[in-house]
This record gives sequence, structure tokens and C-alpha cells, in this order.
Amino acid sequence: MSSPTSIPADAFTLKSPYGRRAVALSVAAAVGGFLFGFDSSVINGAVDSIDQNFELGSVLTGFVVAVALLGCAVGAIIAGNLSDRWGRLKVMMLGSALFLISSVGAGLTFSVPDLILWRVLGGIGIGIASVVAPAYIAEIAPKQIRGGLASLQQLAITLGIFAALLSDALLAWGAGGASQPFWFGLEAWRWMFLIGVIPAAVYGILAFTMPESPRFLIAKGRKDEARKVYASLVPPADLDKHINELTTAIEEDRKNSGVSLRGPVFGLQGIVWVGIILSVFQQFVGINVIFYYSTSLWKSVGFPESASLTISVVTSVTNVLVTLIAIFLVDRVGRKPILLTGSVLMTVSLAAMAVCFLFAEGSGQDVSLPAPWGPIALIAANLFVVGFGASWGPLVWVLLGEIFPSRIRGKALGVAAGAQWIANFLITVSFPAMSAWSLPLTYGMYAAFAALSFVYVAWKIPETKGMDIEQTETLFVRKAKASRT
Repeated sequence: MSSPTSIPADAFTLKSPYGRRAVALSVAAAVGGFLFGFDSSVINGAVDSIDQNFELGSVLTGFVVAVALLGCAVGAIIAGNLSDRWGRLKVMMLGSALFLISSVGAGLTFSVPDLILWRVLGGIGIGIASVVAPAYIAEIAPKQIRGGLASLQQLAITLGIFAALLSDALLAWGAGGASQPFWFGLEAWRWMFLIGVIPAAVYGILAFTMPESPRFLIAKGRKDEARKVYASLVPPADLDKHINELTTAIEEDRKNSGVSLRGPVFGLQGIVWVGIILSVFQQFVGINVIFYYSTSLWKSVGFPESASLTISVVTSVTNVLVTLIAIFLVDRVGRKPILLTGSVLMTVSLAAMAVCFLFAEGSGQDVSLPAPWGPIALIAANLFVVGFGASWGPLVWVLLGEIFPSRIRGKALGVAAGAQWIANFLITVSFPAMSAWSLPLTYGMYAAFAALSFVYVAWKIPETKGMDIEQTETLFVRKAKASRT
């Protein structure tokens, strides 16, 4: 006979009201991830038209594309403090407002300085969403289904990328080119930004309808409100247990709030460097070059604009599908084998792209890839997306959530996320100038980082499948000690 506080086996399935409620709230929160993907990739179809309209040049073009990432870093830094002070929902609304304002401003931009301003504001919104959305999901999801619901954030990001590239393609096709006038006489590239108003508004409206995080409510002494929220998420017999566990966890976090990340390895604890290096490798393989610049890239090697946009859409669909595969396999196959396989696929595909561009003909805007190198480069680019999307894309976030001790987890995650945004900025801002100089060297550099990522995972990263957080932390500490002896 079950005890009075036992949980029914199907309490957290989609058949139960608790499971359905948790899934619905998680999907709503994950719209922040959708905006993250949409706003970070919508520039893809517009970048060439912006360059031509404002005569930017390769260096300034790279900065205009990448400057949003500096805003992302700011948003990620301020989101935690603001959400603890104002609540998760108010900060979601702030992110929604910044997305909306940025979309309108960028669509109606009249100069480079104001475009940069709108890009930064949009970036701040991305940074906020990248922190608040997964935090909210983790705080309202019952632990029995938390892993699956947390994965919705990464899936939403890939769907946002797909939606951005698809809308870019449809608008360009409808107007006859990204630089051509479309509705109300505005060029199609302007509508690429303006269309972002729709998901931004949806996110804001959803935030008005969602309950506040129980963790925030208890931290503010509003236990009755937290109990009311939890009552819709867990069975009645388990309600007091959840409230008591959460209260204890909050008190423990308060005790550890002053813990430092300082340590003997270049001023930081060794485990913090593991998170930083994983984050940097995730970006230094050049994945965002594909999602920020792929339309320009394929145009530069001989594909017409319509075909380039189609290729970008197909690539984004591939990214969505392989992310689903990663979510399915991560708890079955394990983290390390998937990461190693992804590193191999990325190294081979990036090296193949570097070789293909050795045979490029022409210069400047008249570069083309003769047969068979154009199709090979296209296949290699999509193989690269498969390798990344099924491994390093989602799994780095899984590991970052597992490797840090609880006493430093919040701070360490912030540092690792900041390192990721900075690495993303460096790759994004440098690509136009580097590609104008040498595409083979550029992709060869990305291939080298992919190969190094294999070495690092094989050397430093233990398998964590099936372990709880405490076991994972101990395993990483032992691995770090062993590697120093």
C-alpha cells in the first residue's frame, strides 16, 4: 500500500491535469527562447541589403550584426537581479517590450547609429529571455518531468531560428528581392525586422496570463500565493513537501550568496574554467556564422538570392530536427559519446568547406564555386549543422546545469553564459573581414577548434548520464585532480 504522501505513477504524465498544466506553462515561458532564436537570426536575410543601403563595408557590417550580442551580455547580467527583485513575469514583460521596440526601430531605421541602438536593445531582450525563461521553467516544473520541460527552451530557440529564416525568405520572394519595396513602400528587409512585433506581443500577452514563480513568491514571504500556484502543479498529498523543500533550498541559497568563484587556476576555481571552455568551444566552431551570414555566404559563391534564402530555411529545419534527436538520445546514450561524435562531424564538415573554398573563382562580390565544389560545400554546411545541433548545441547547456556545485551554481552559470556571448560576439564580428580575406583559412580555423573540442572532451569531461547533481560534482572534481597529477 502506498504511503499518504506517495505520488501516483501517472501524476506527471500528459494525461494528468498536473502534467498538462506544467507543460502549458513551460511552453508559454519557452516563447522567450523562440524570441531568442528569432531575433538573433532575422538579420540573416537583411544583412546584404543593410550593407548596400548604408554602404557599411565588411568591418562595420560585422559590427552591426554582432553588436546585439553585447546587448545579450548586458541582458543576461541584469536579468537575474531584476527577476529576483521584480519577479519573473515582470522581467519577461520587459524582455517582450524590448523585443517589440527593437523590431519597430530596426525596421524603420534611417542611419547606422540608430540601427546599432535598436540592435543593442533587442540584444538586451535576448539576454533577458536566455536567463528568465529557463529559470521560470525549472521553478514551475515538477522534478519528475523537469528534464524534458527544460529541453523546450533549446527546441524553442531552433524554432525561432527557423521562423526568422522562413519569414525572411517569404518576404524576399514576395517582394522580388530583399532590397525591393513591399507593403506600404517599405523594402522587404525592413519588414523582416517589423514582423518580429508579432512574437514579441505574443510573449508579452502570455506573461500577463501566467502565474508567478513559486520560488519567487516564497522568497518574498508570499507563501499563500505560492501554495495556490503549486496546487495546480502537484498532487495535494505532495503539496506541503514541495513547499517545505523549496523553503529550505531558498534558505540554503541565501547562506551561500557570498561564496566566491575565486580559485588557484588563473584566479578562478577549476570547475568554472571547465564551464567557460565548453562555452567558448561551442561558439568558436563558428555555428552562428551559418545562422547570421548563410544567405550572404551562399550568394557570394554563386547561388542567387532566392536559392540562398531557401538553403538557409532548409538548414534551420535541419537544426530543429537534430535538436529533437539530441533531446531523445541524451539520457539514453550519454553526454560524452554524443559530444565526441559531434566534434568529429563538425571537424570533417568544416575541413571539407575549407577545401571547397580553395577552388573558389573570382573576387569580391563575383566569387563562385565551380562544380562539384558548390554542392559539396552545401552538403558540408548542413552536415556541420547536424553535428552541432545533435551534440554541442543542446548538450553544453545540459552539462552547465550539472557540473557546478550548488554553492556557486548561479554565479558560475552567469560567468559561463557571459563567456558564451563574448565568444559569439568575437566570431560574429570577425567573420565578414575574415571571409573577405580568406574563406579557406576562416573555415580551417573553425575546423581546428572543432578538433580541439574533441581532445578537450576526451581528456576533461567524464560521463554524467544517470547521476544526480551531487555525484556529478564529485566526479568532475576527481577528474580535475587526476588531470593535474
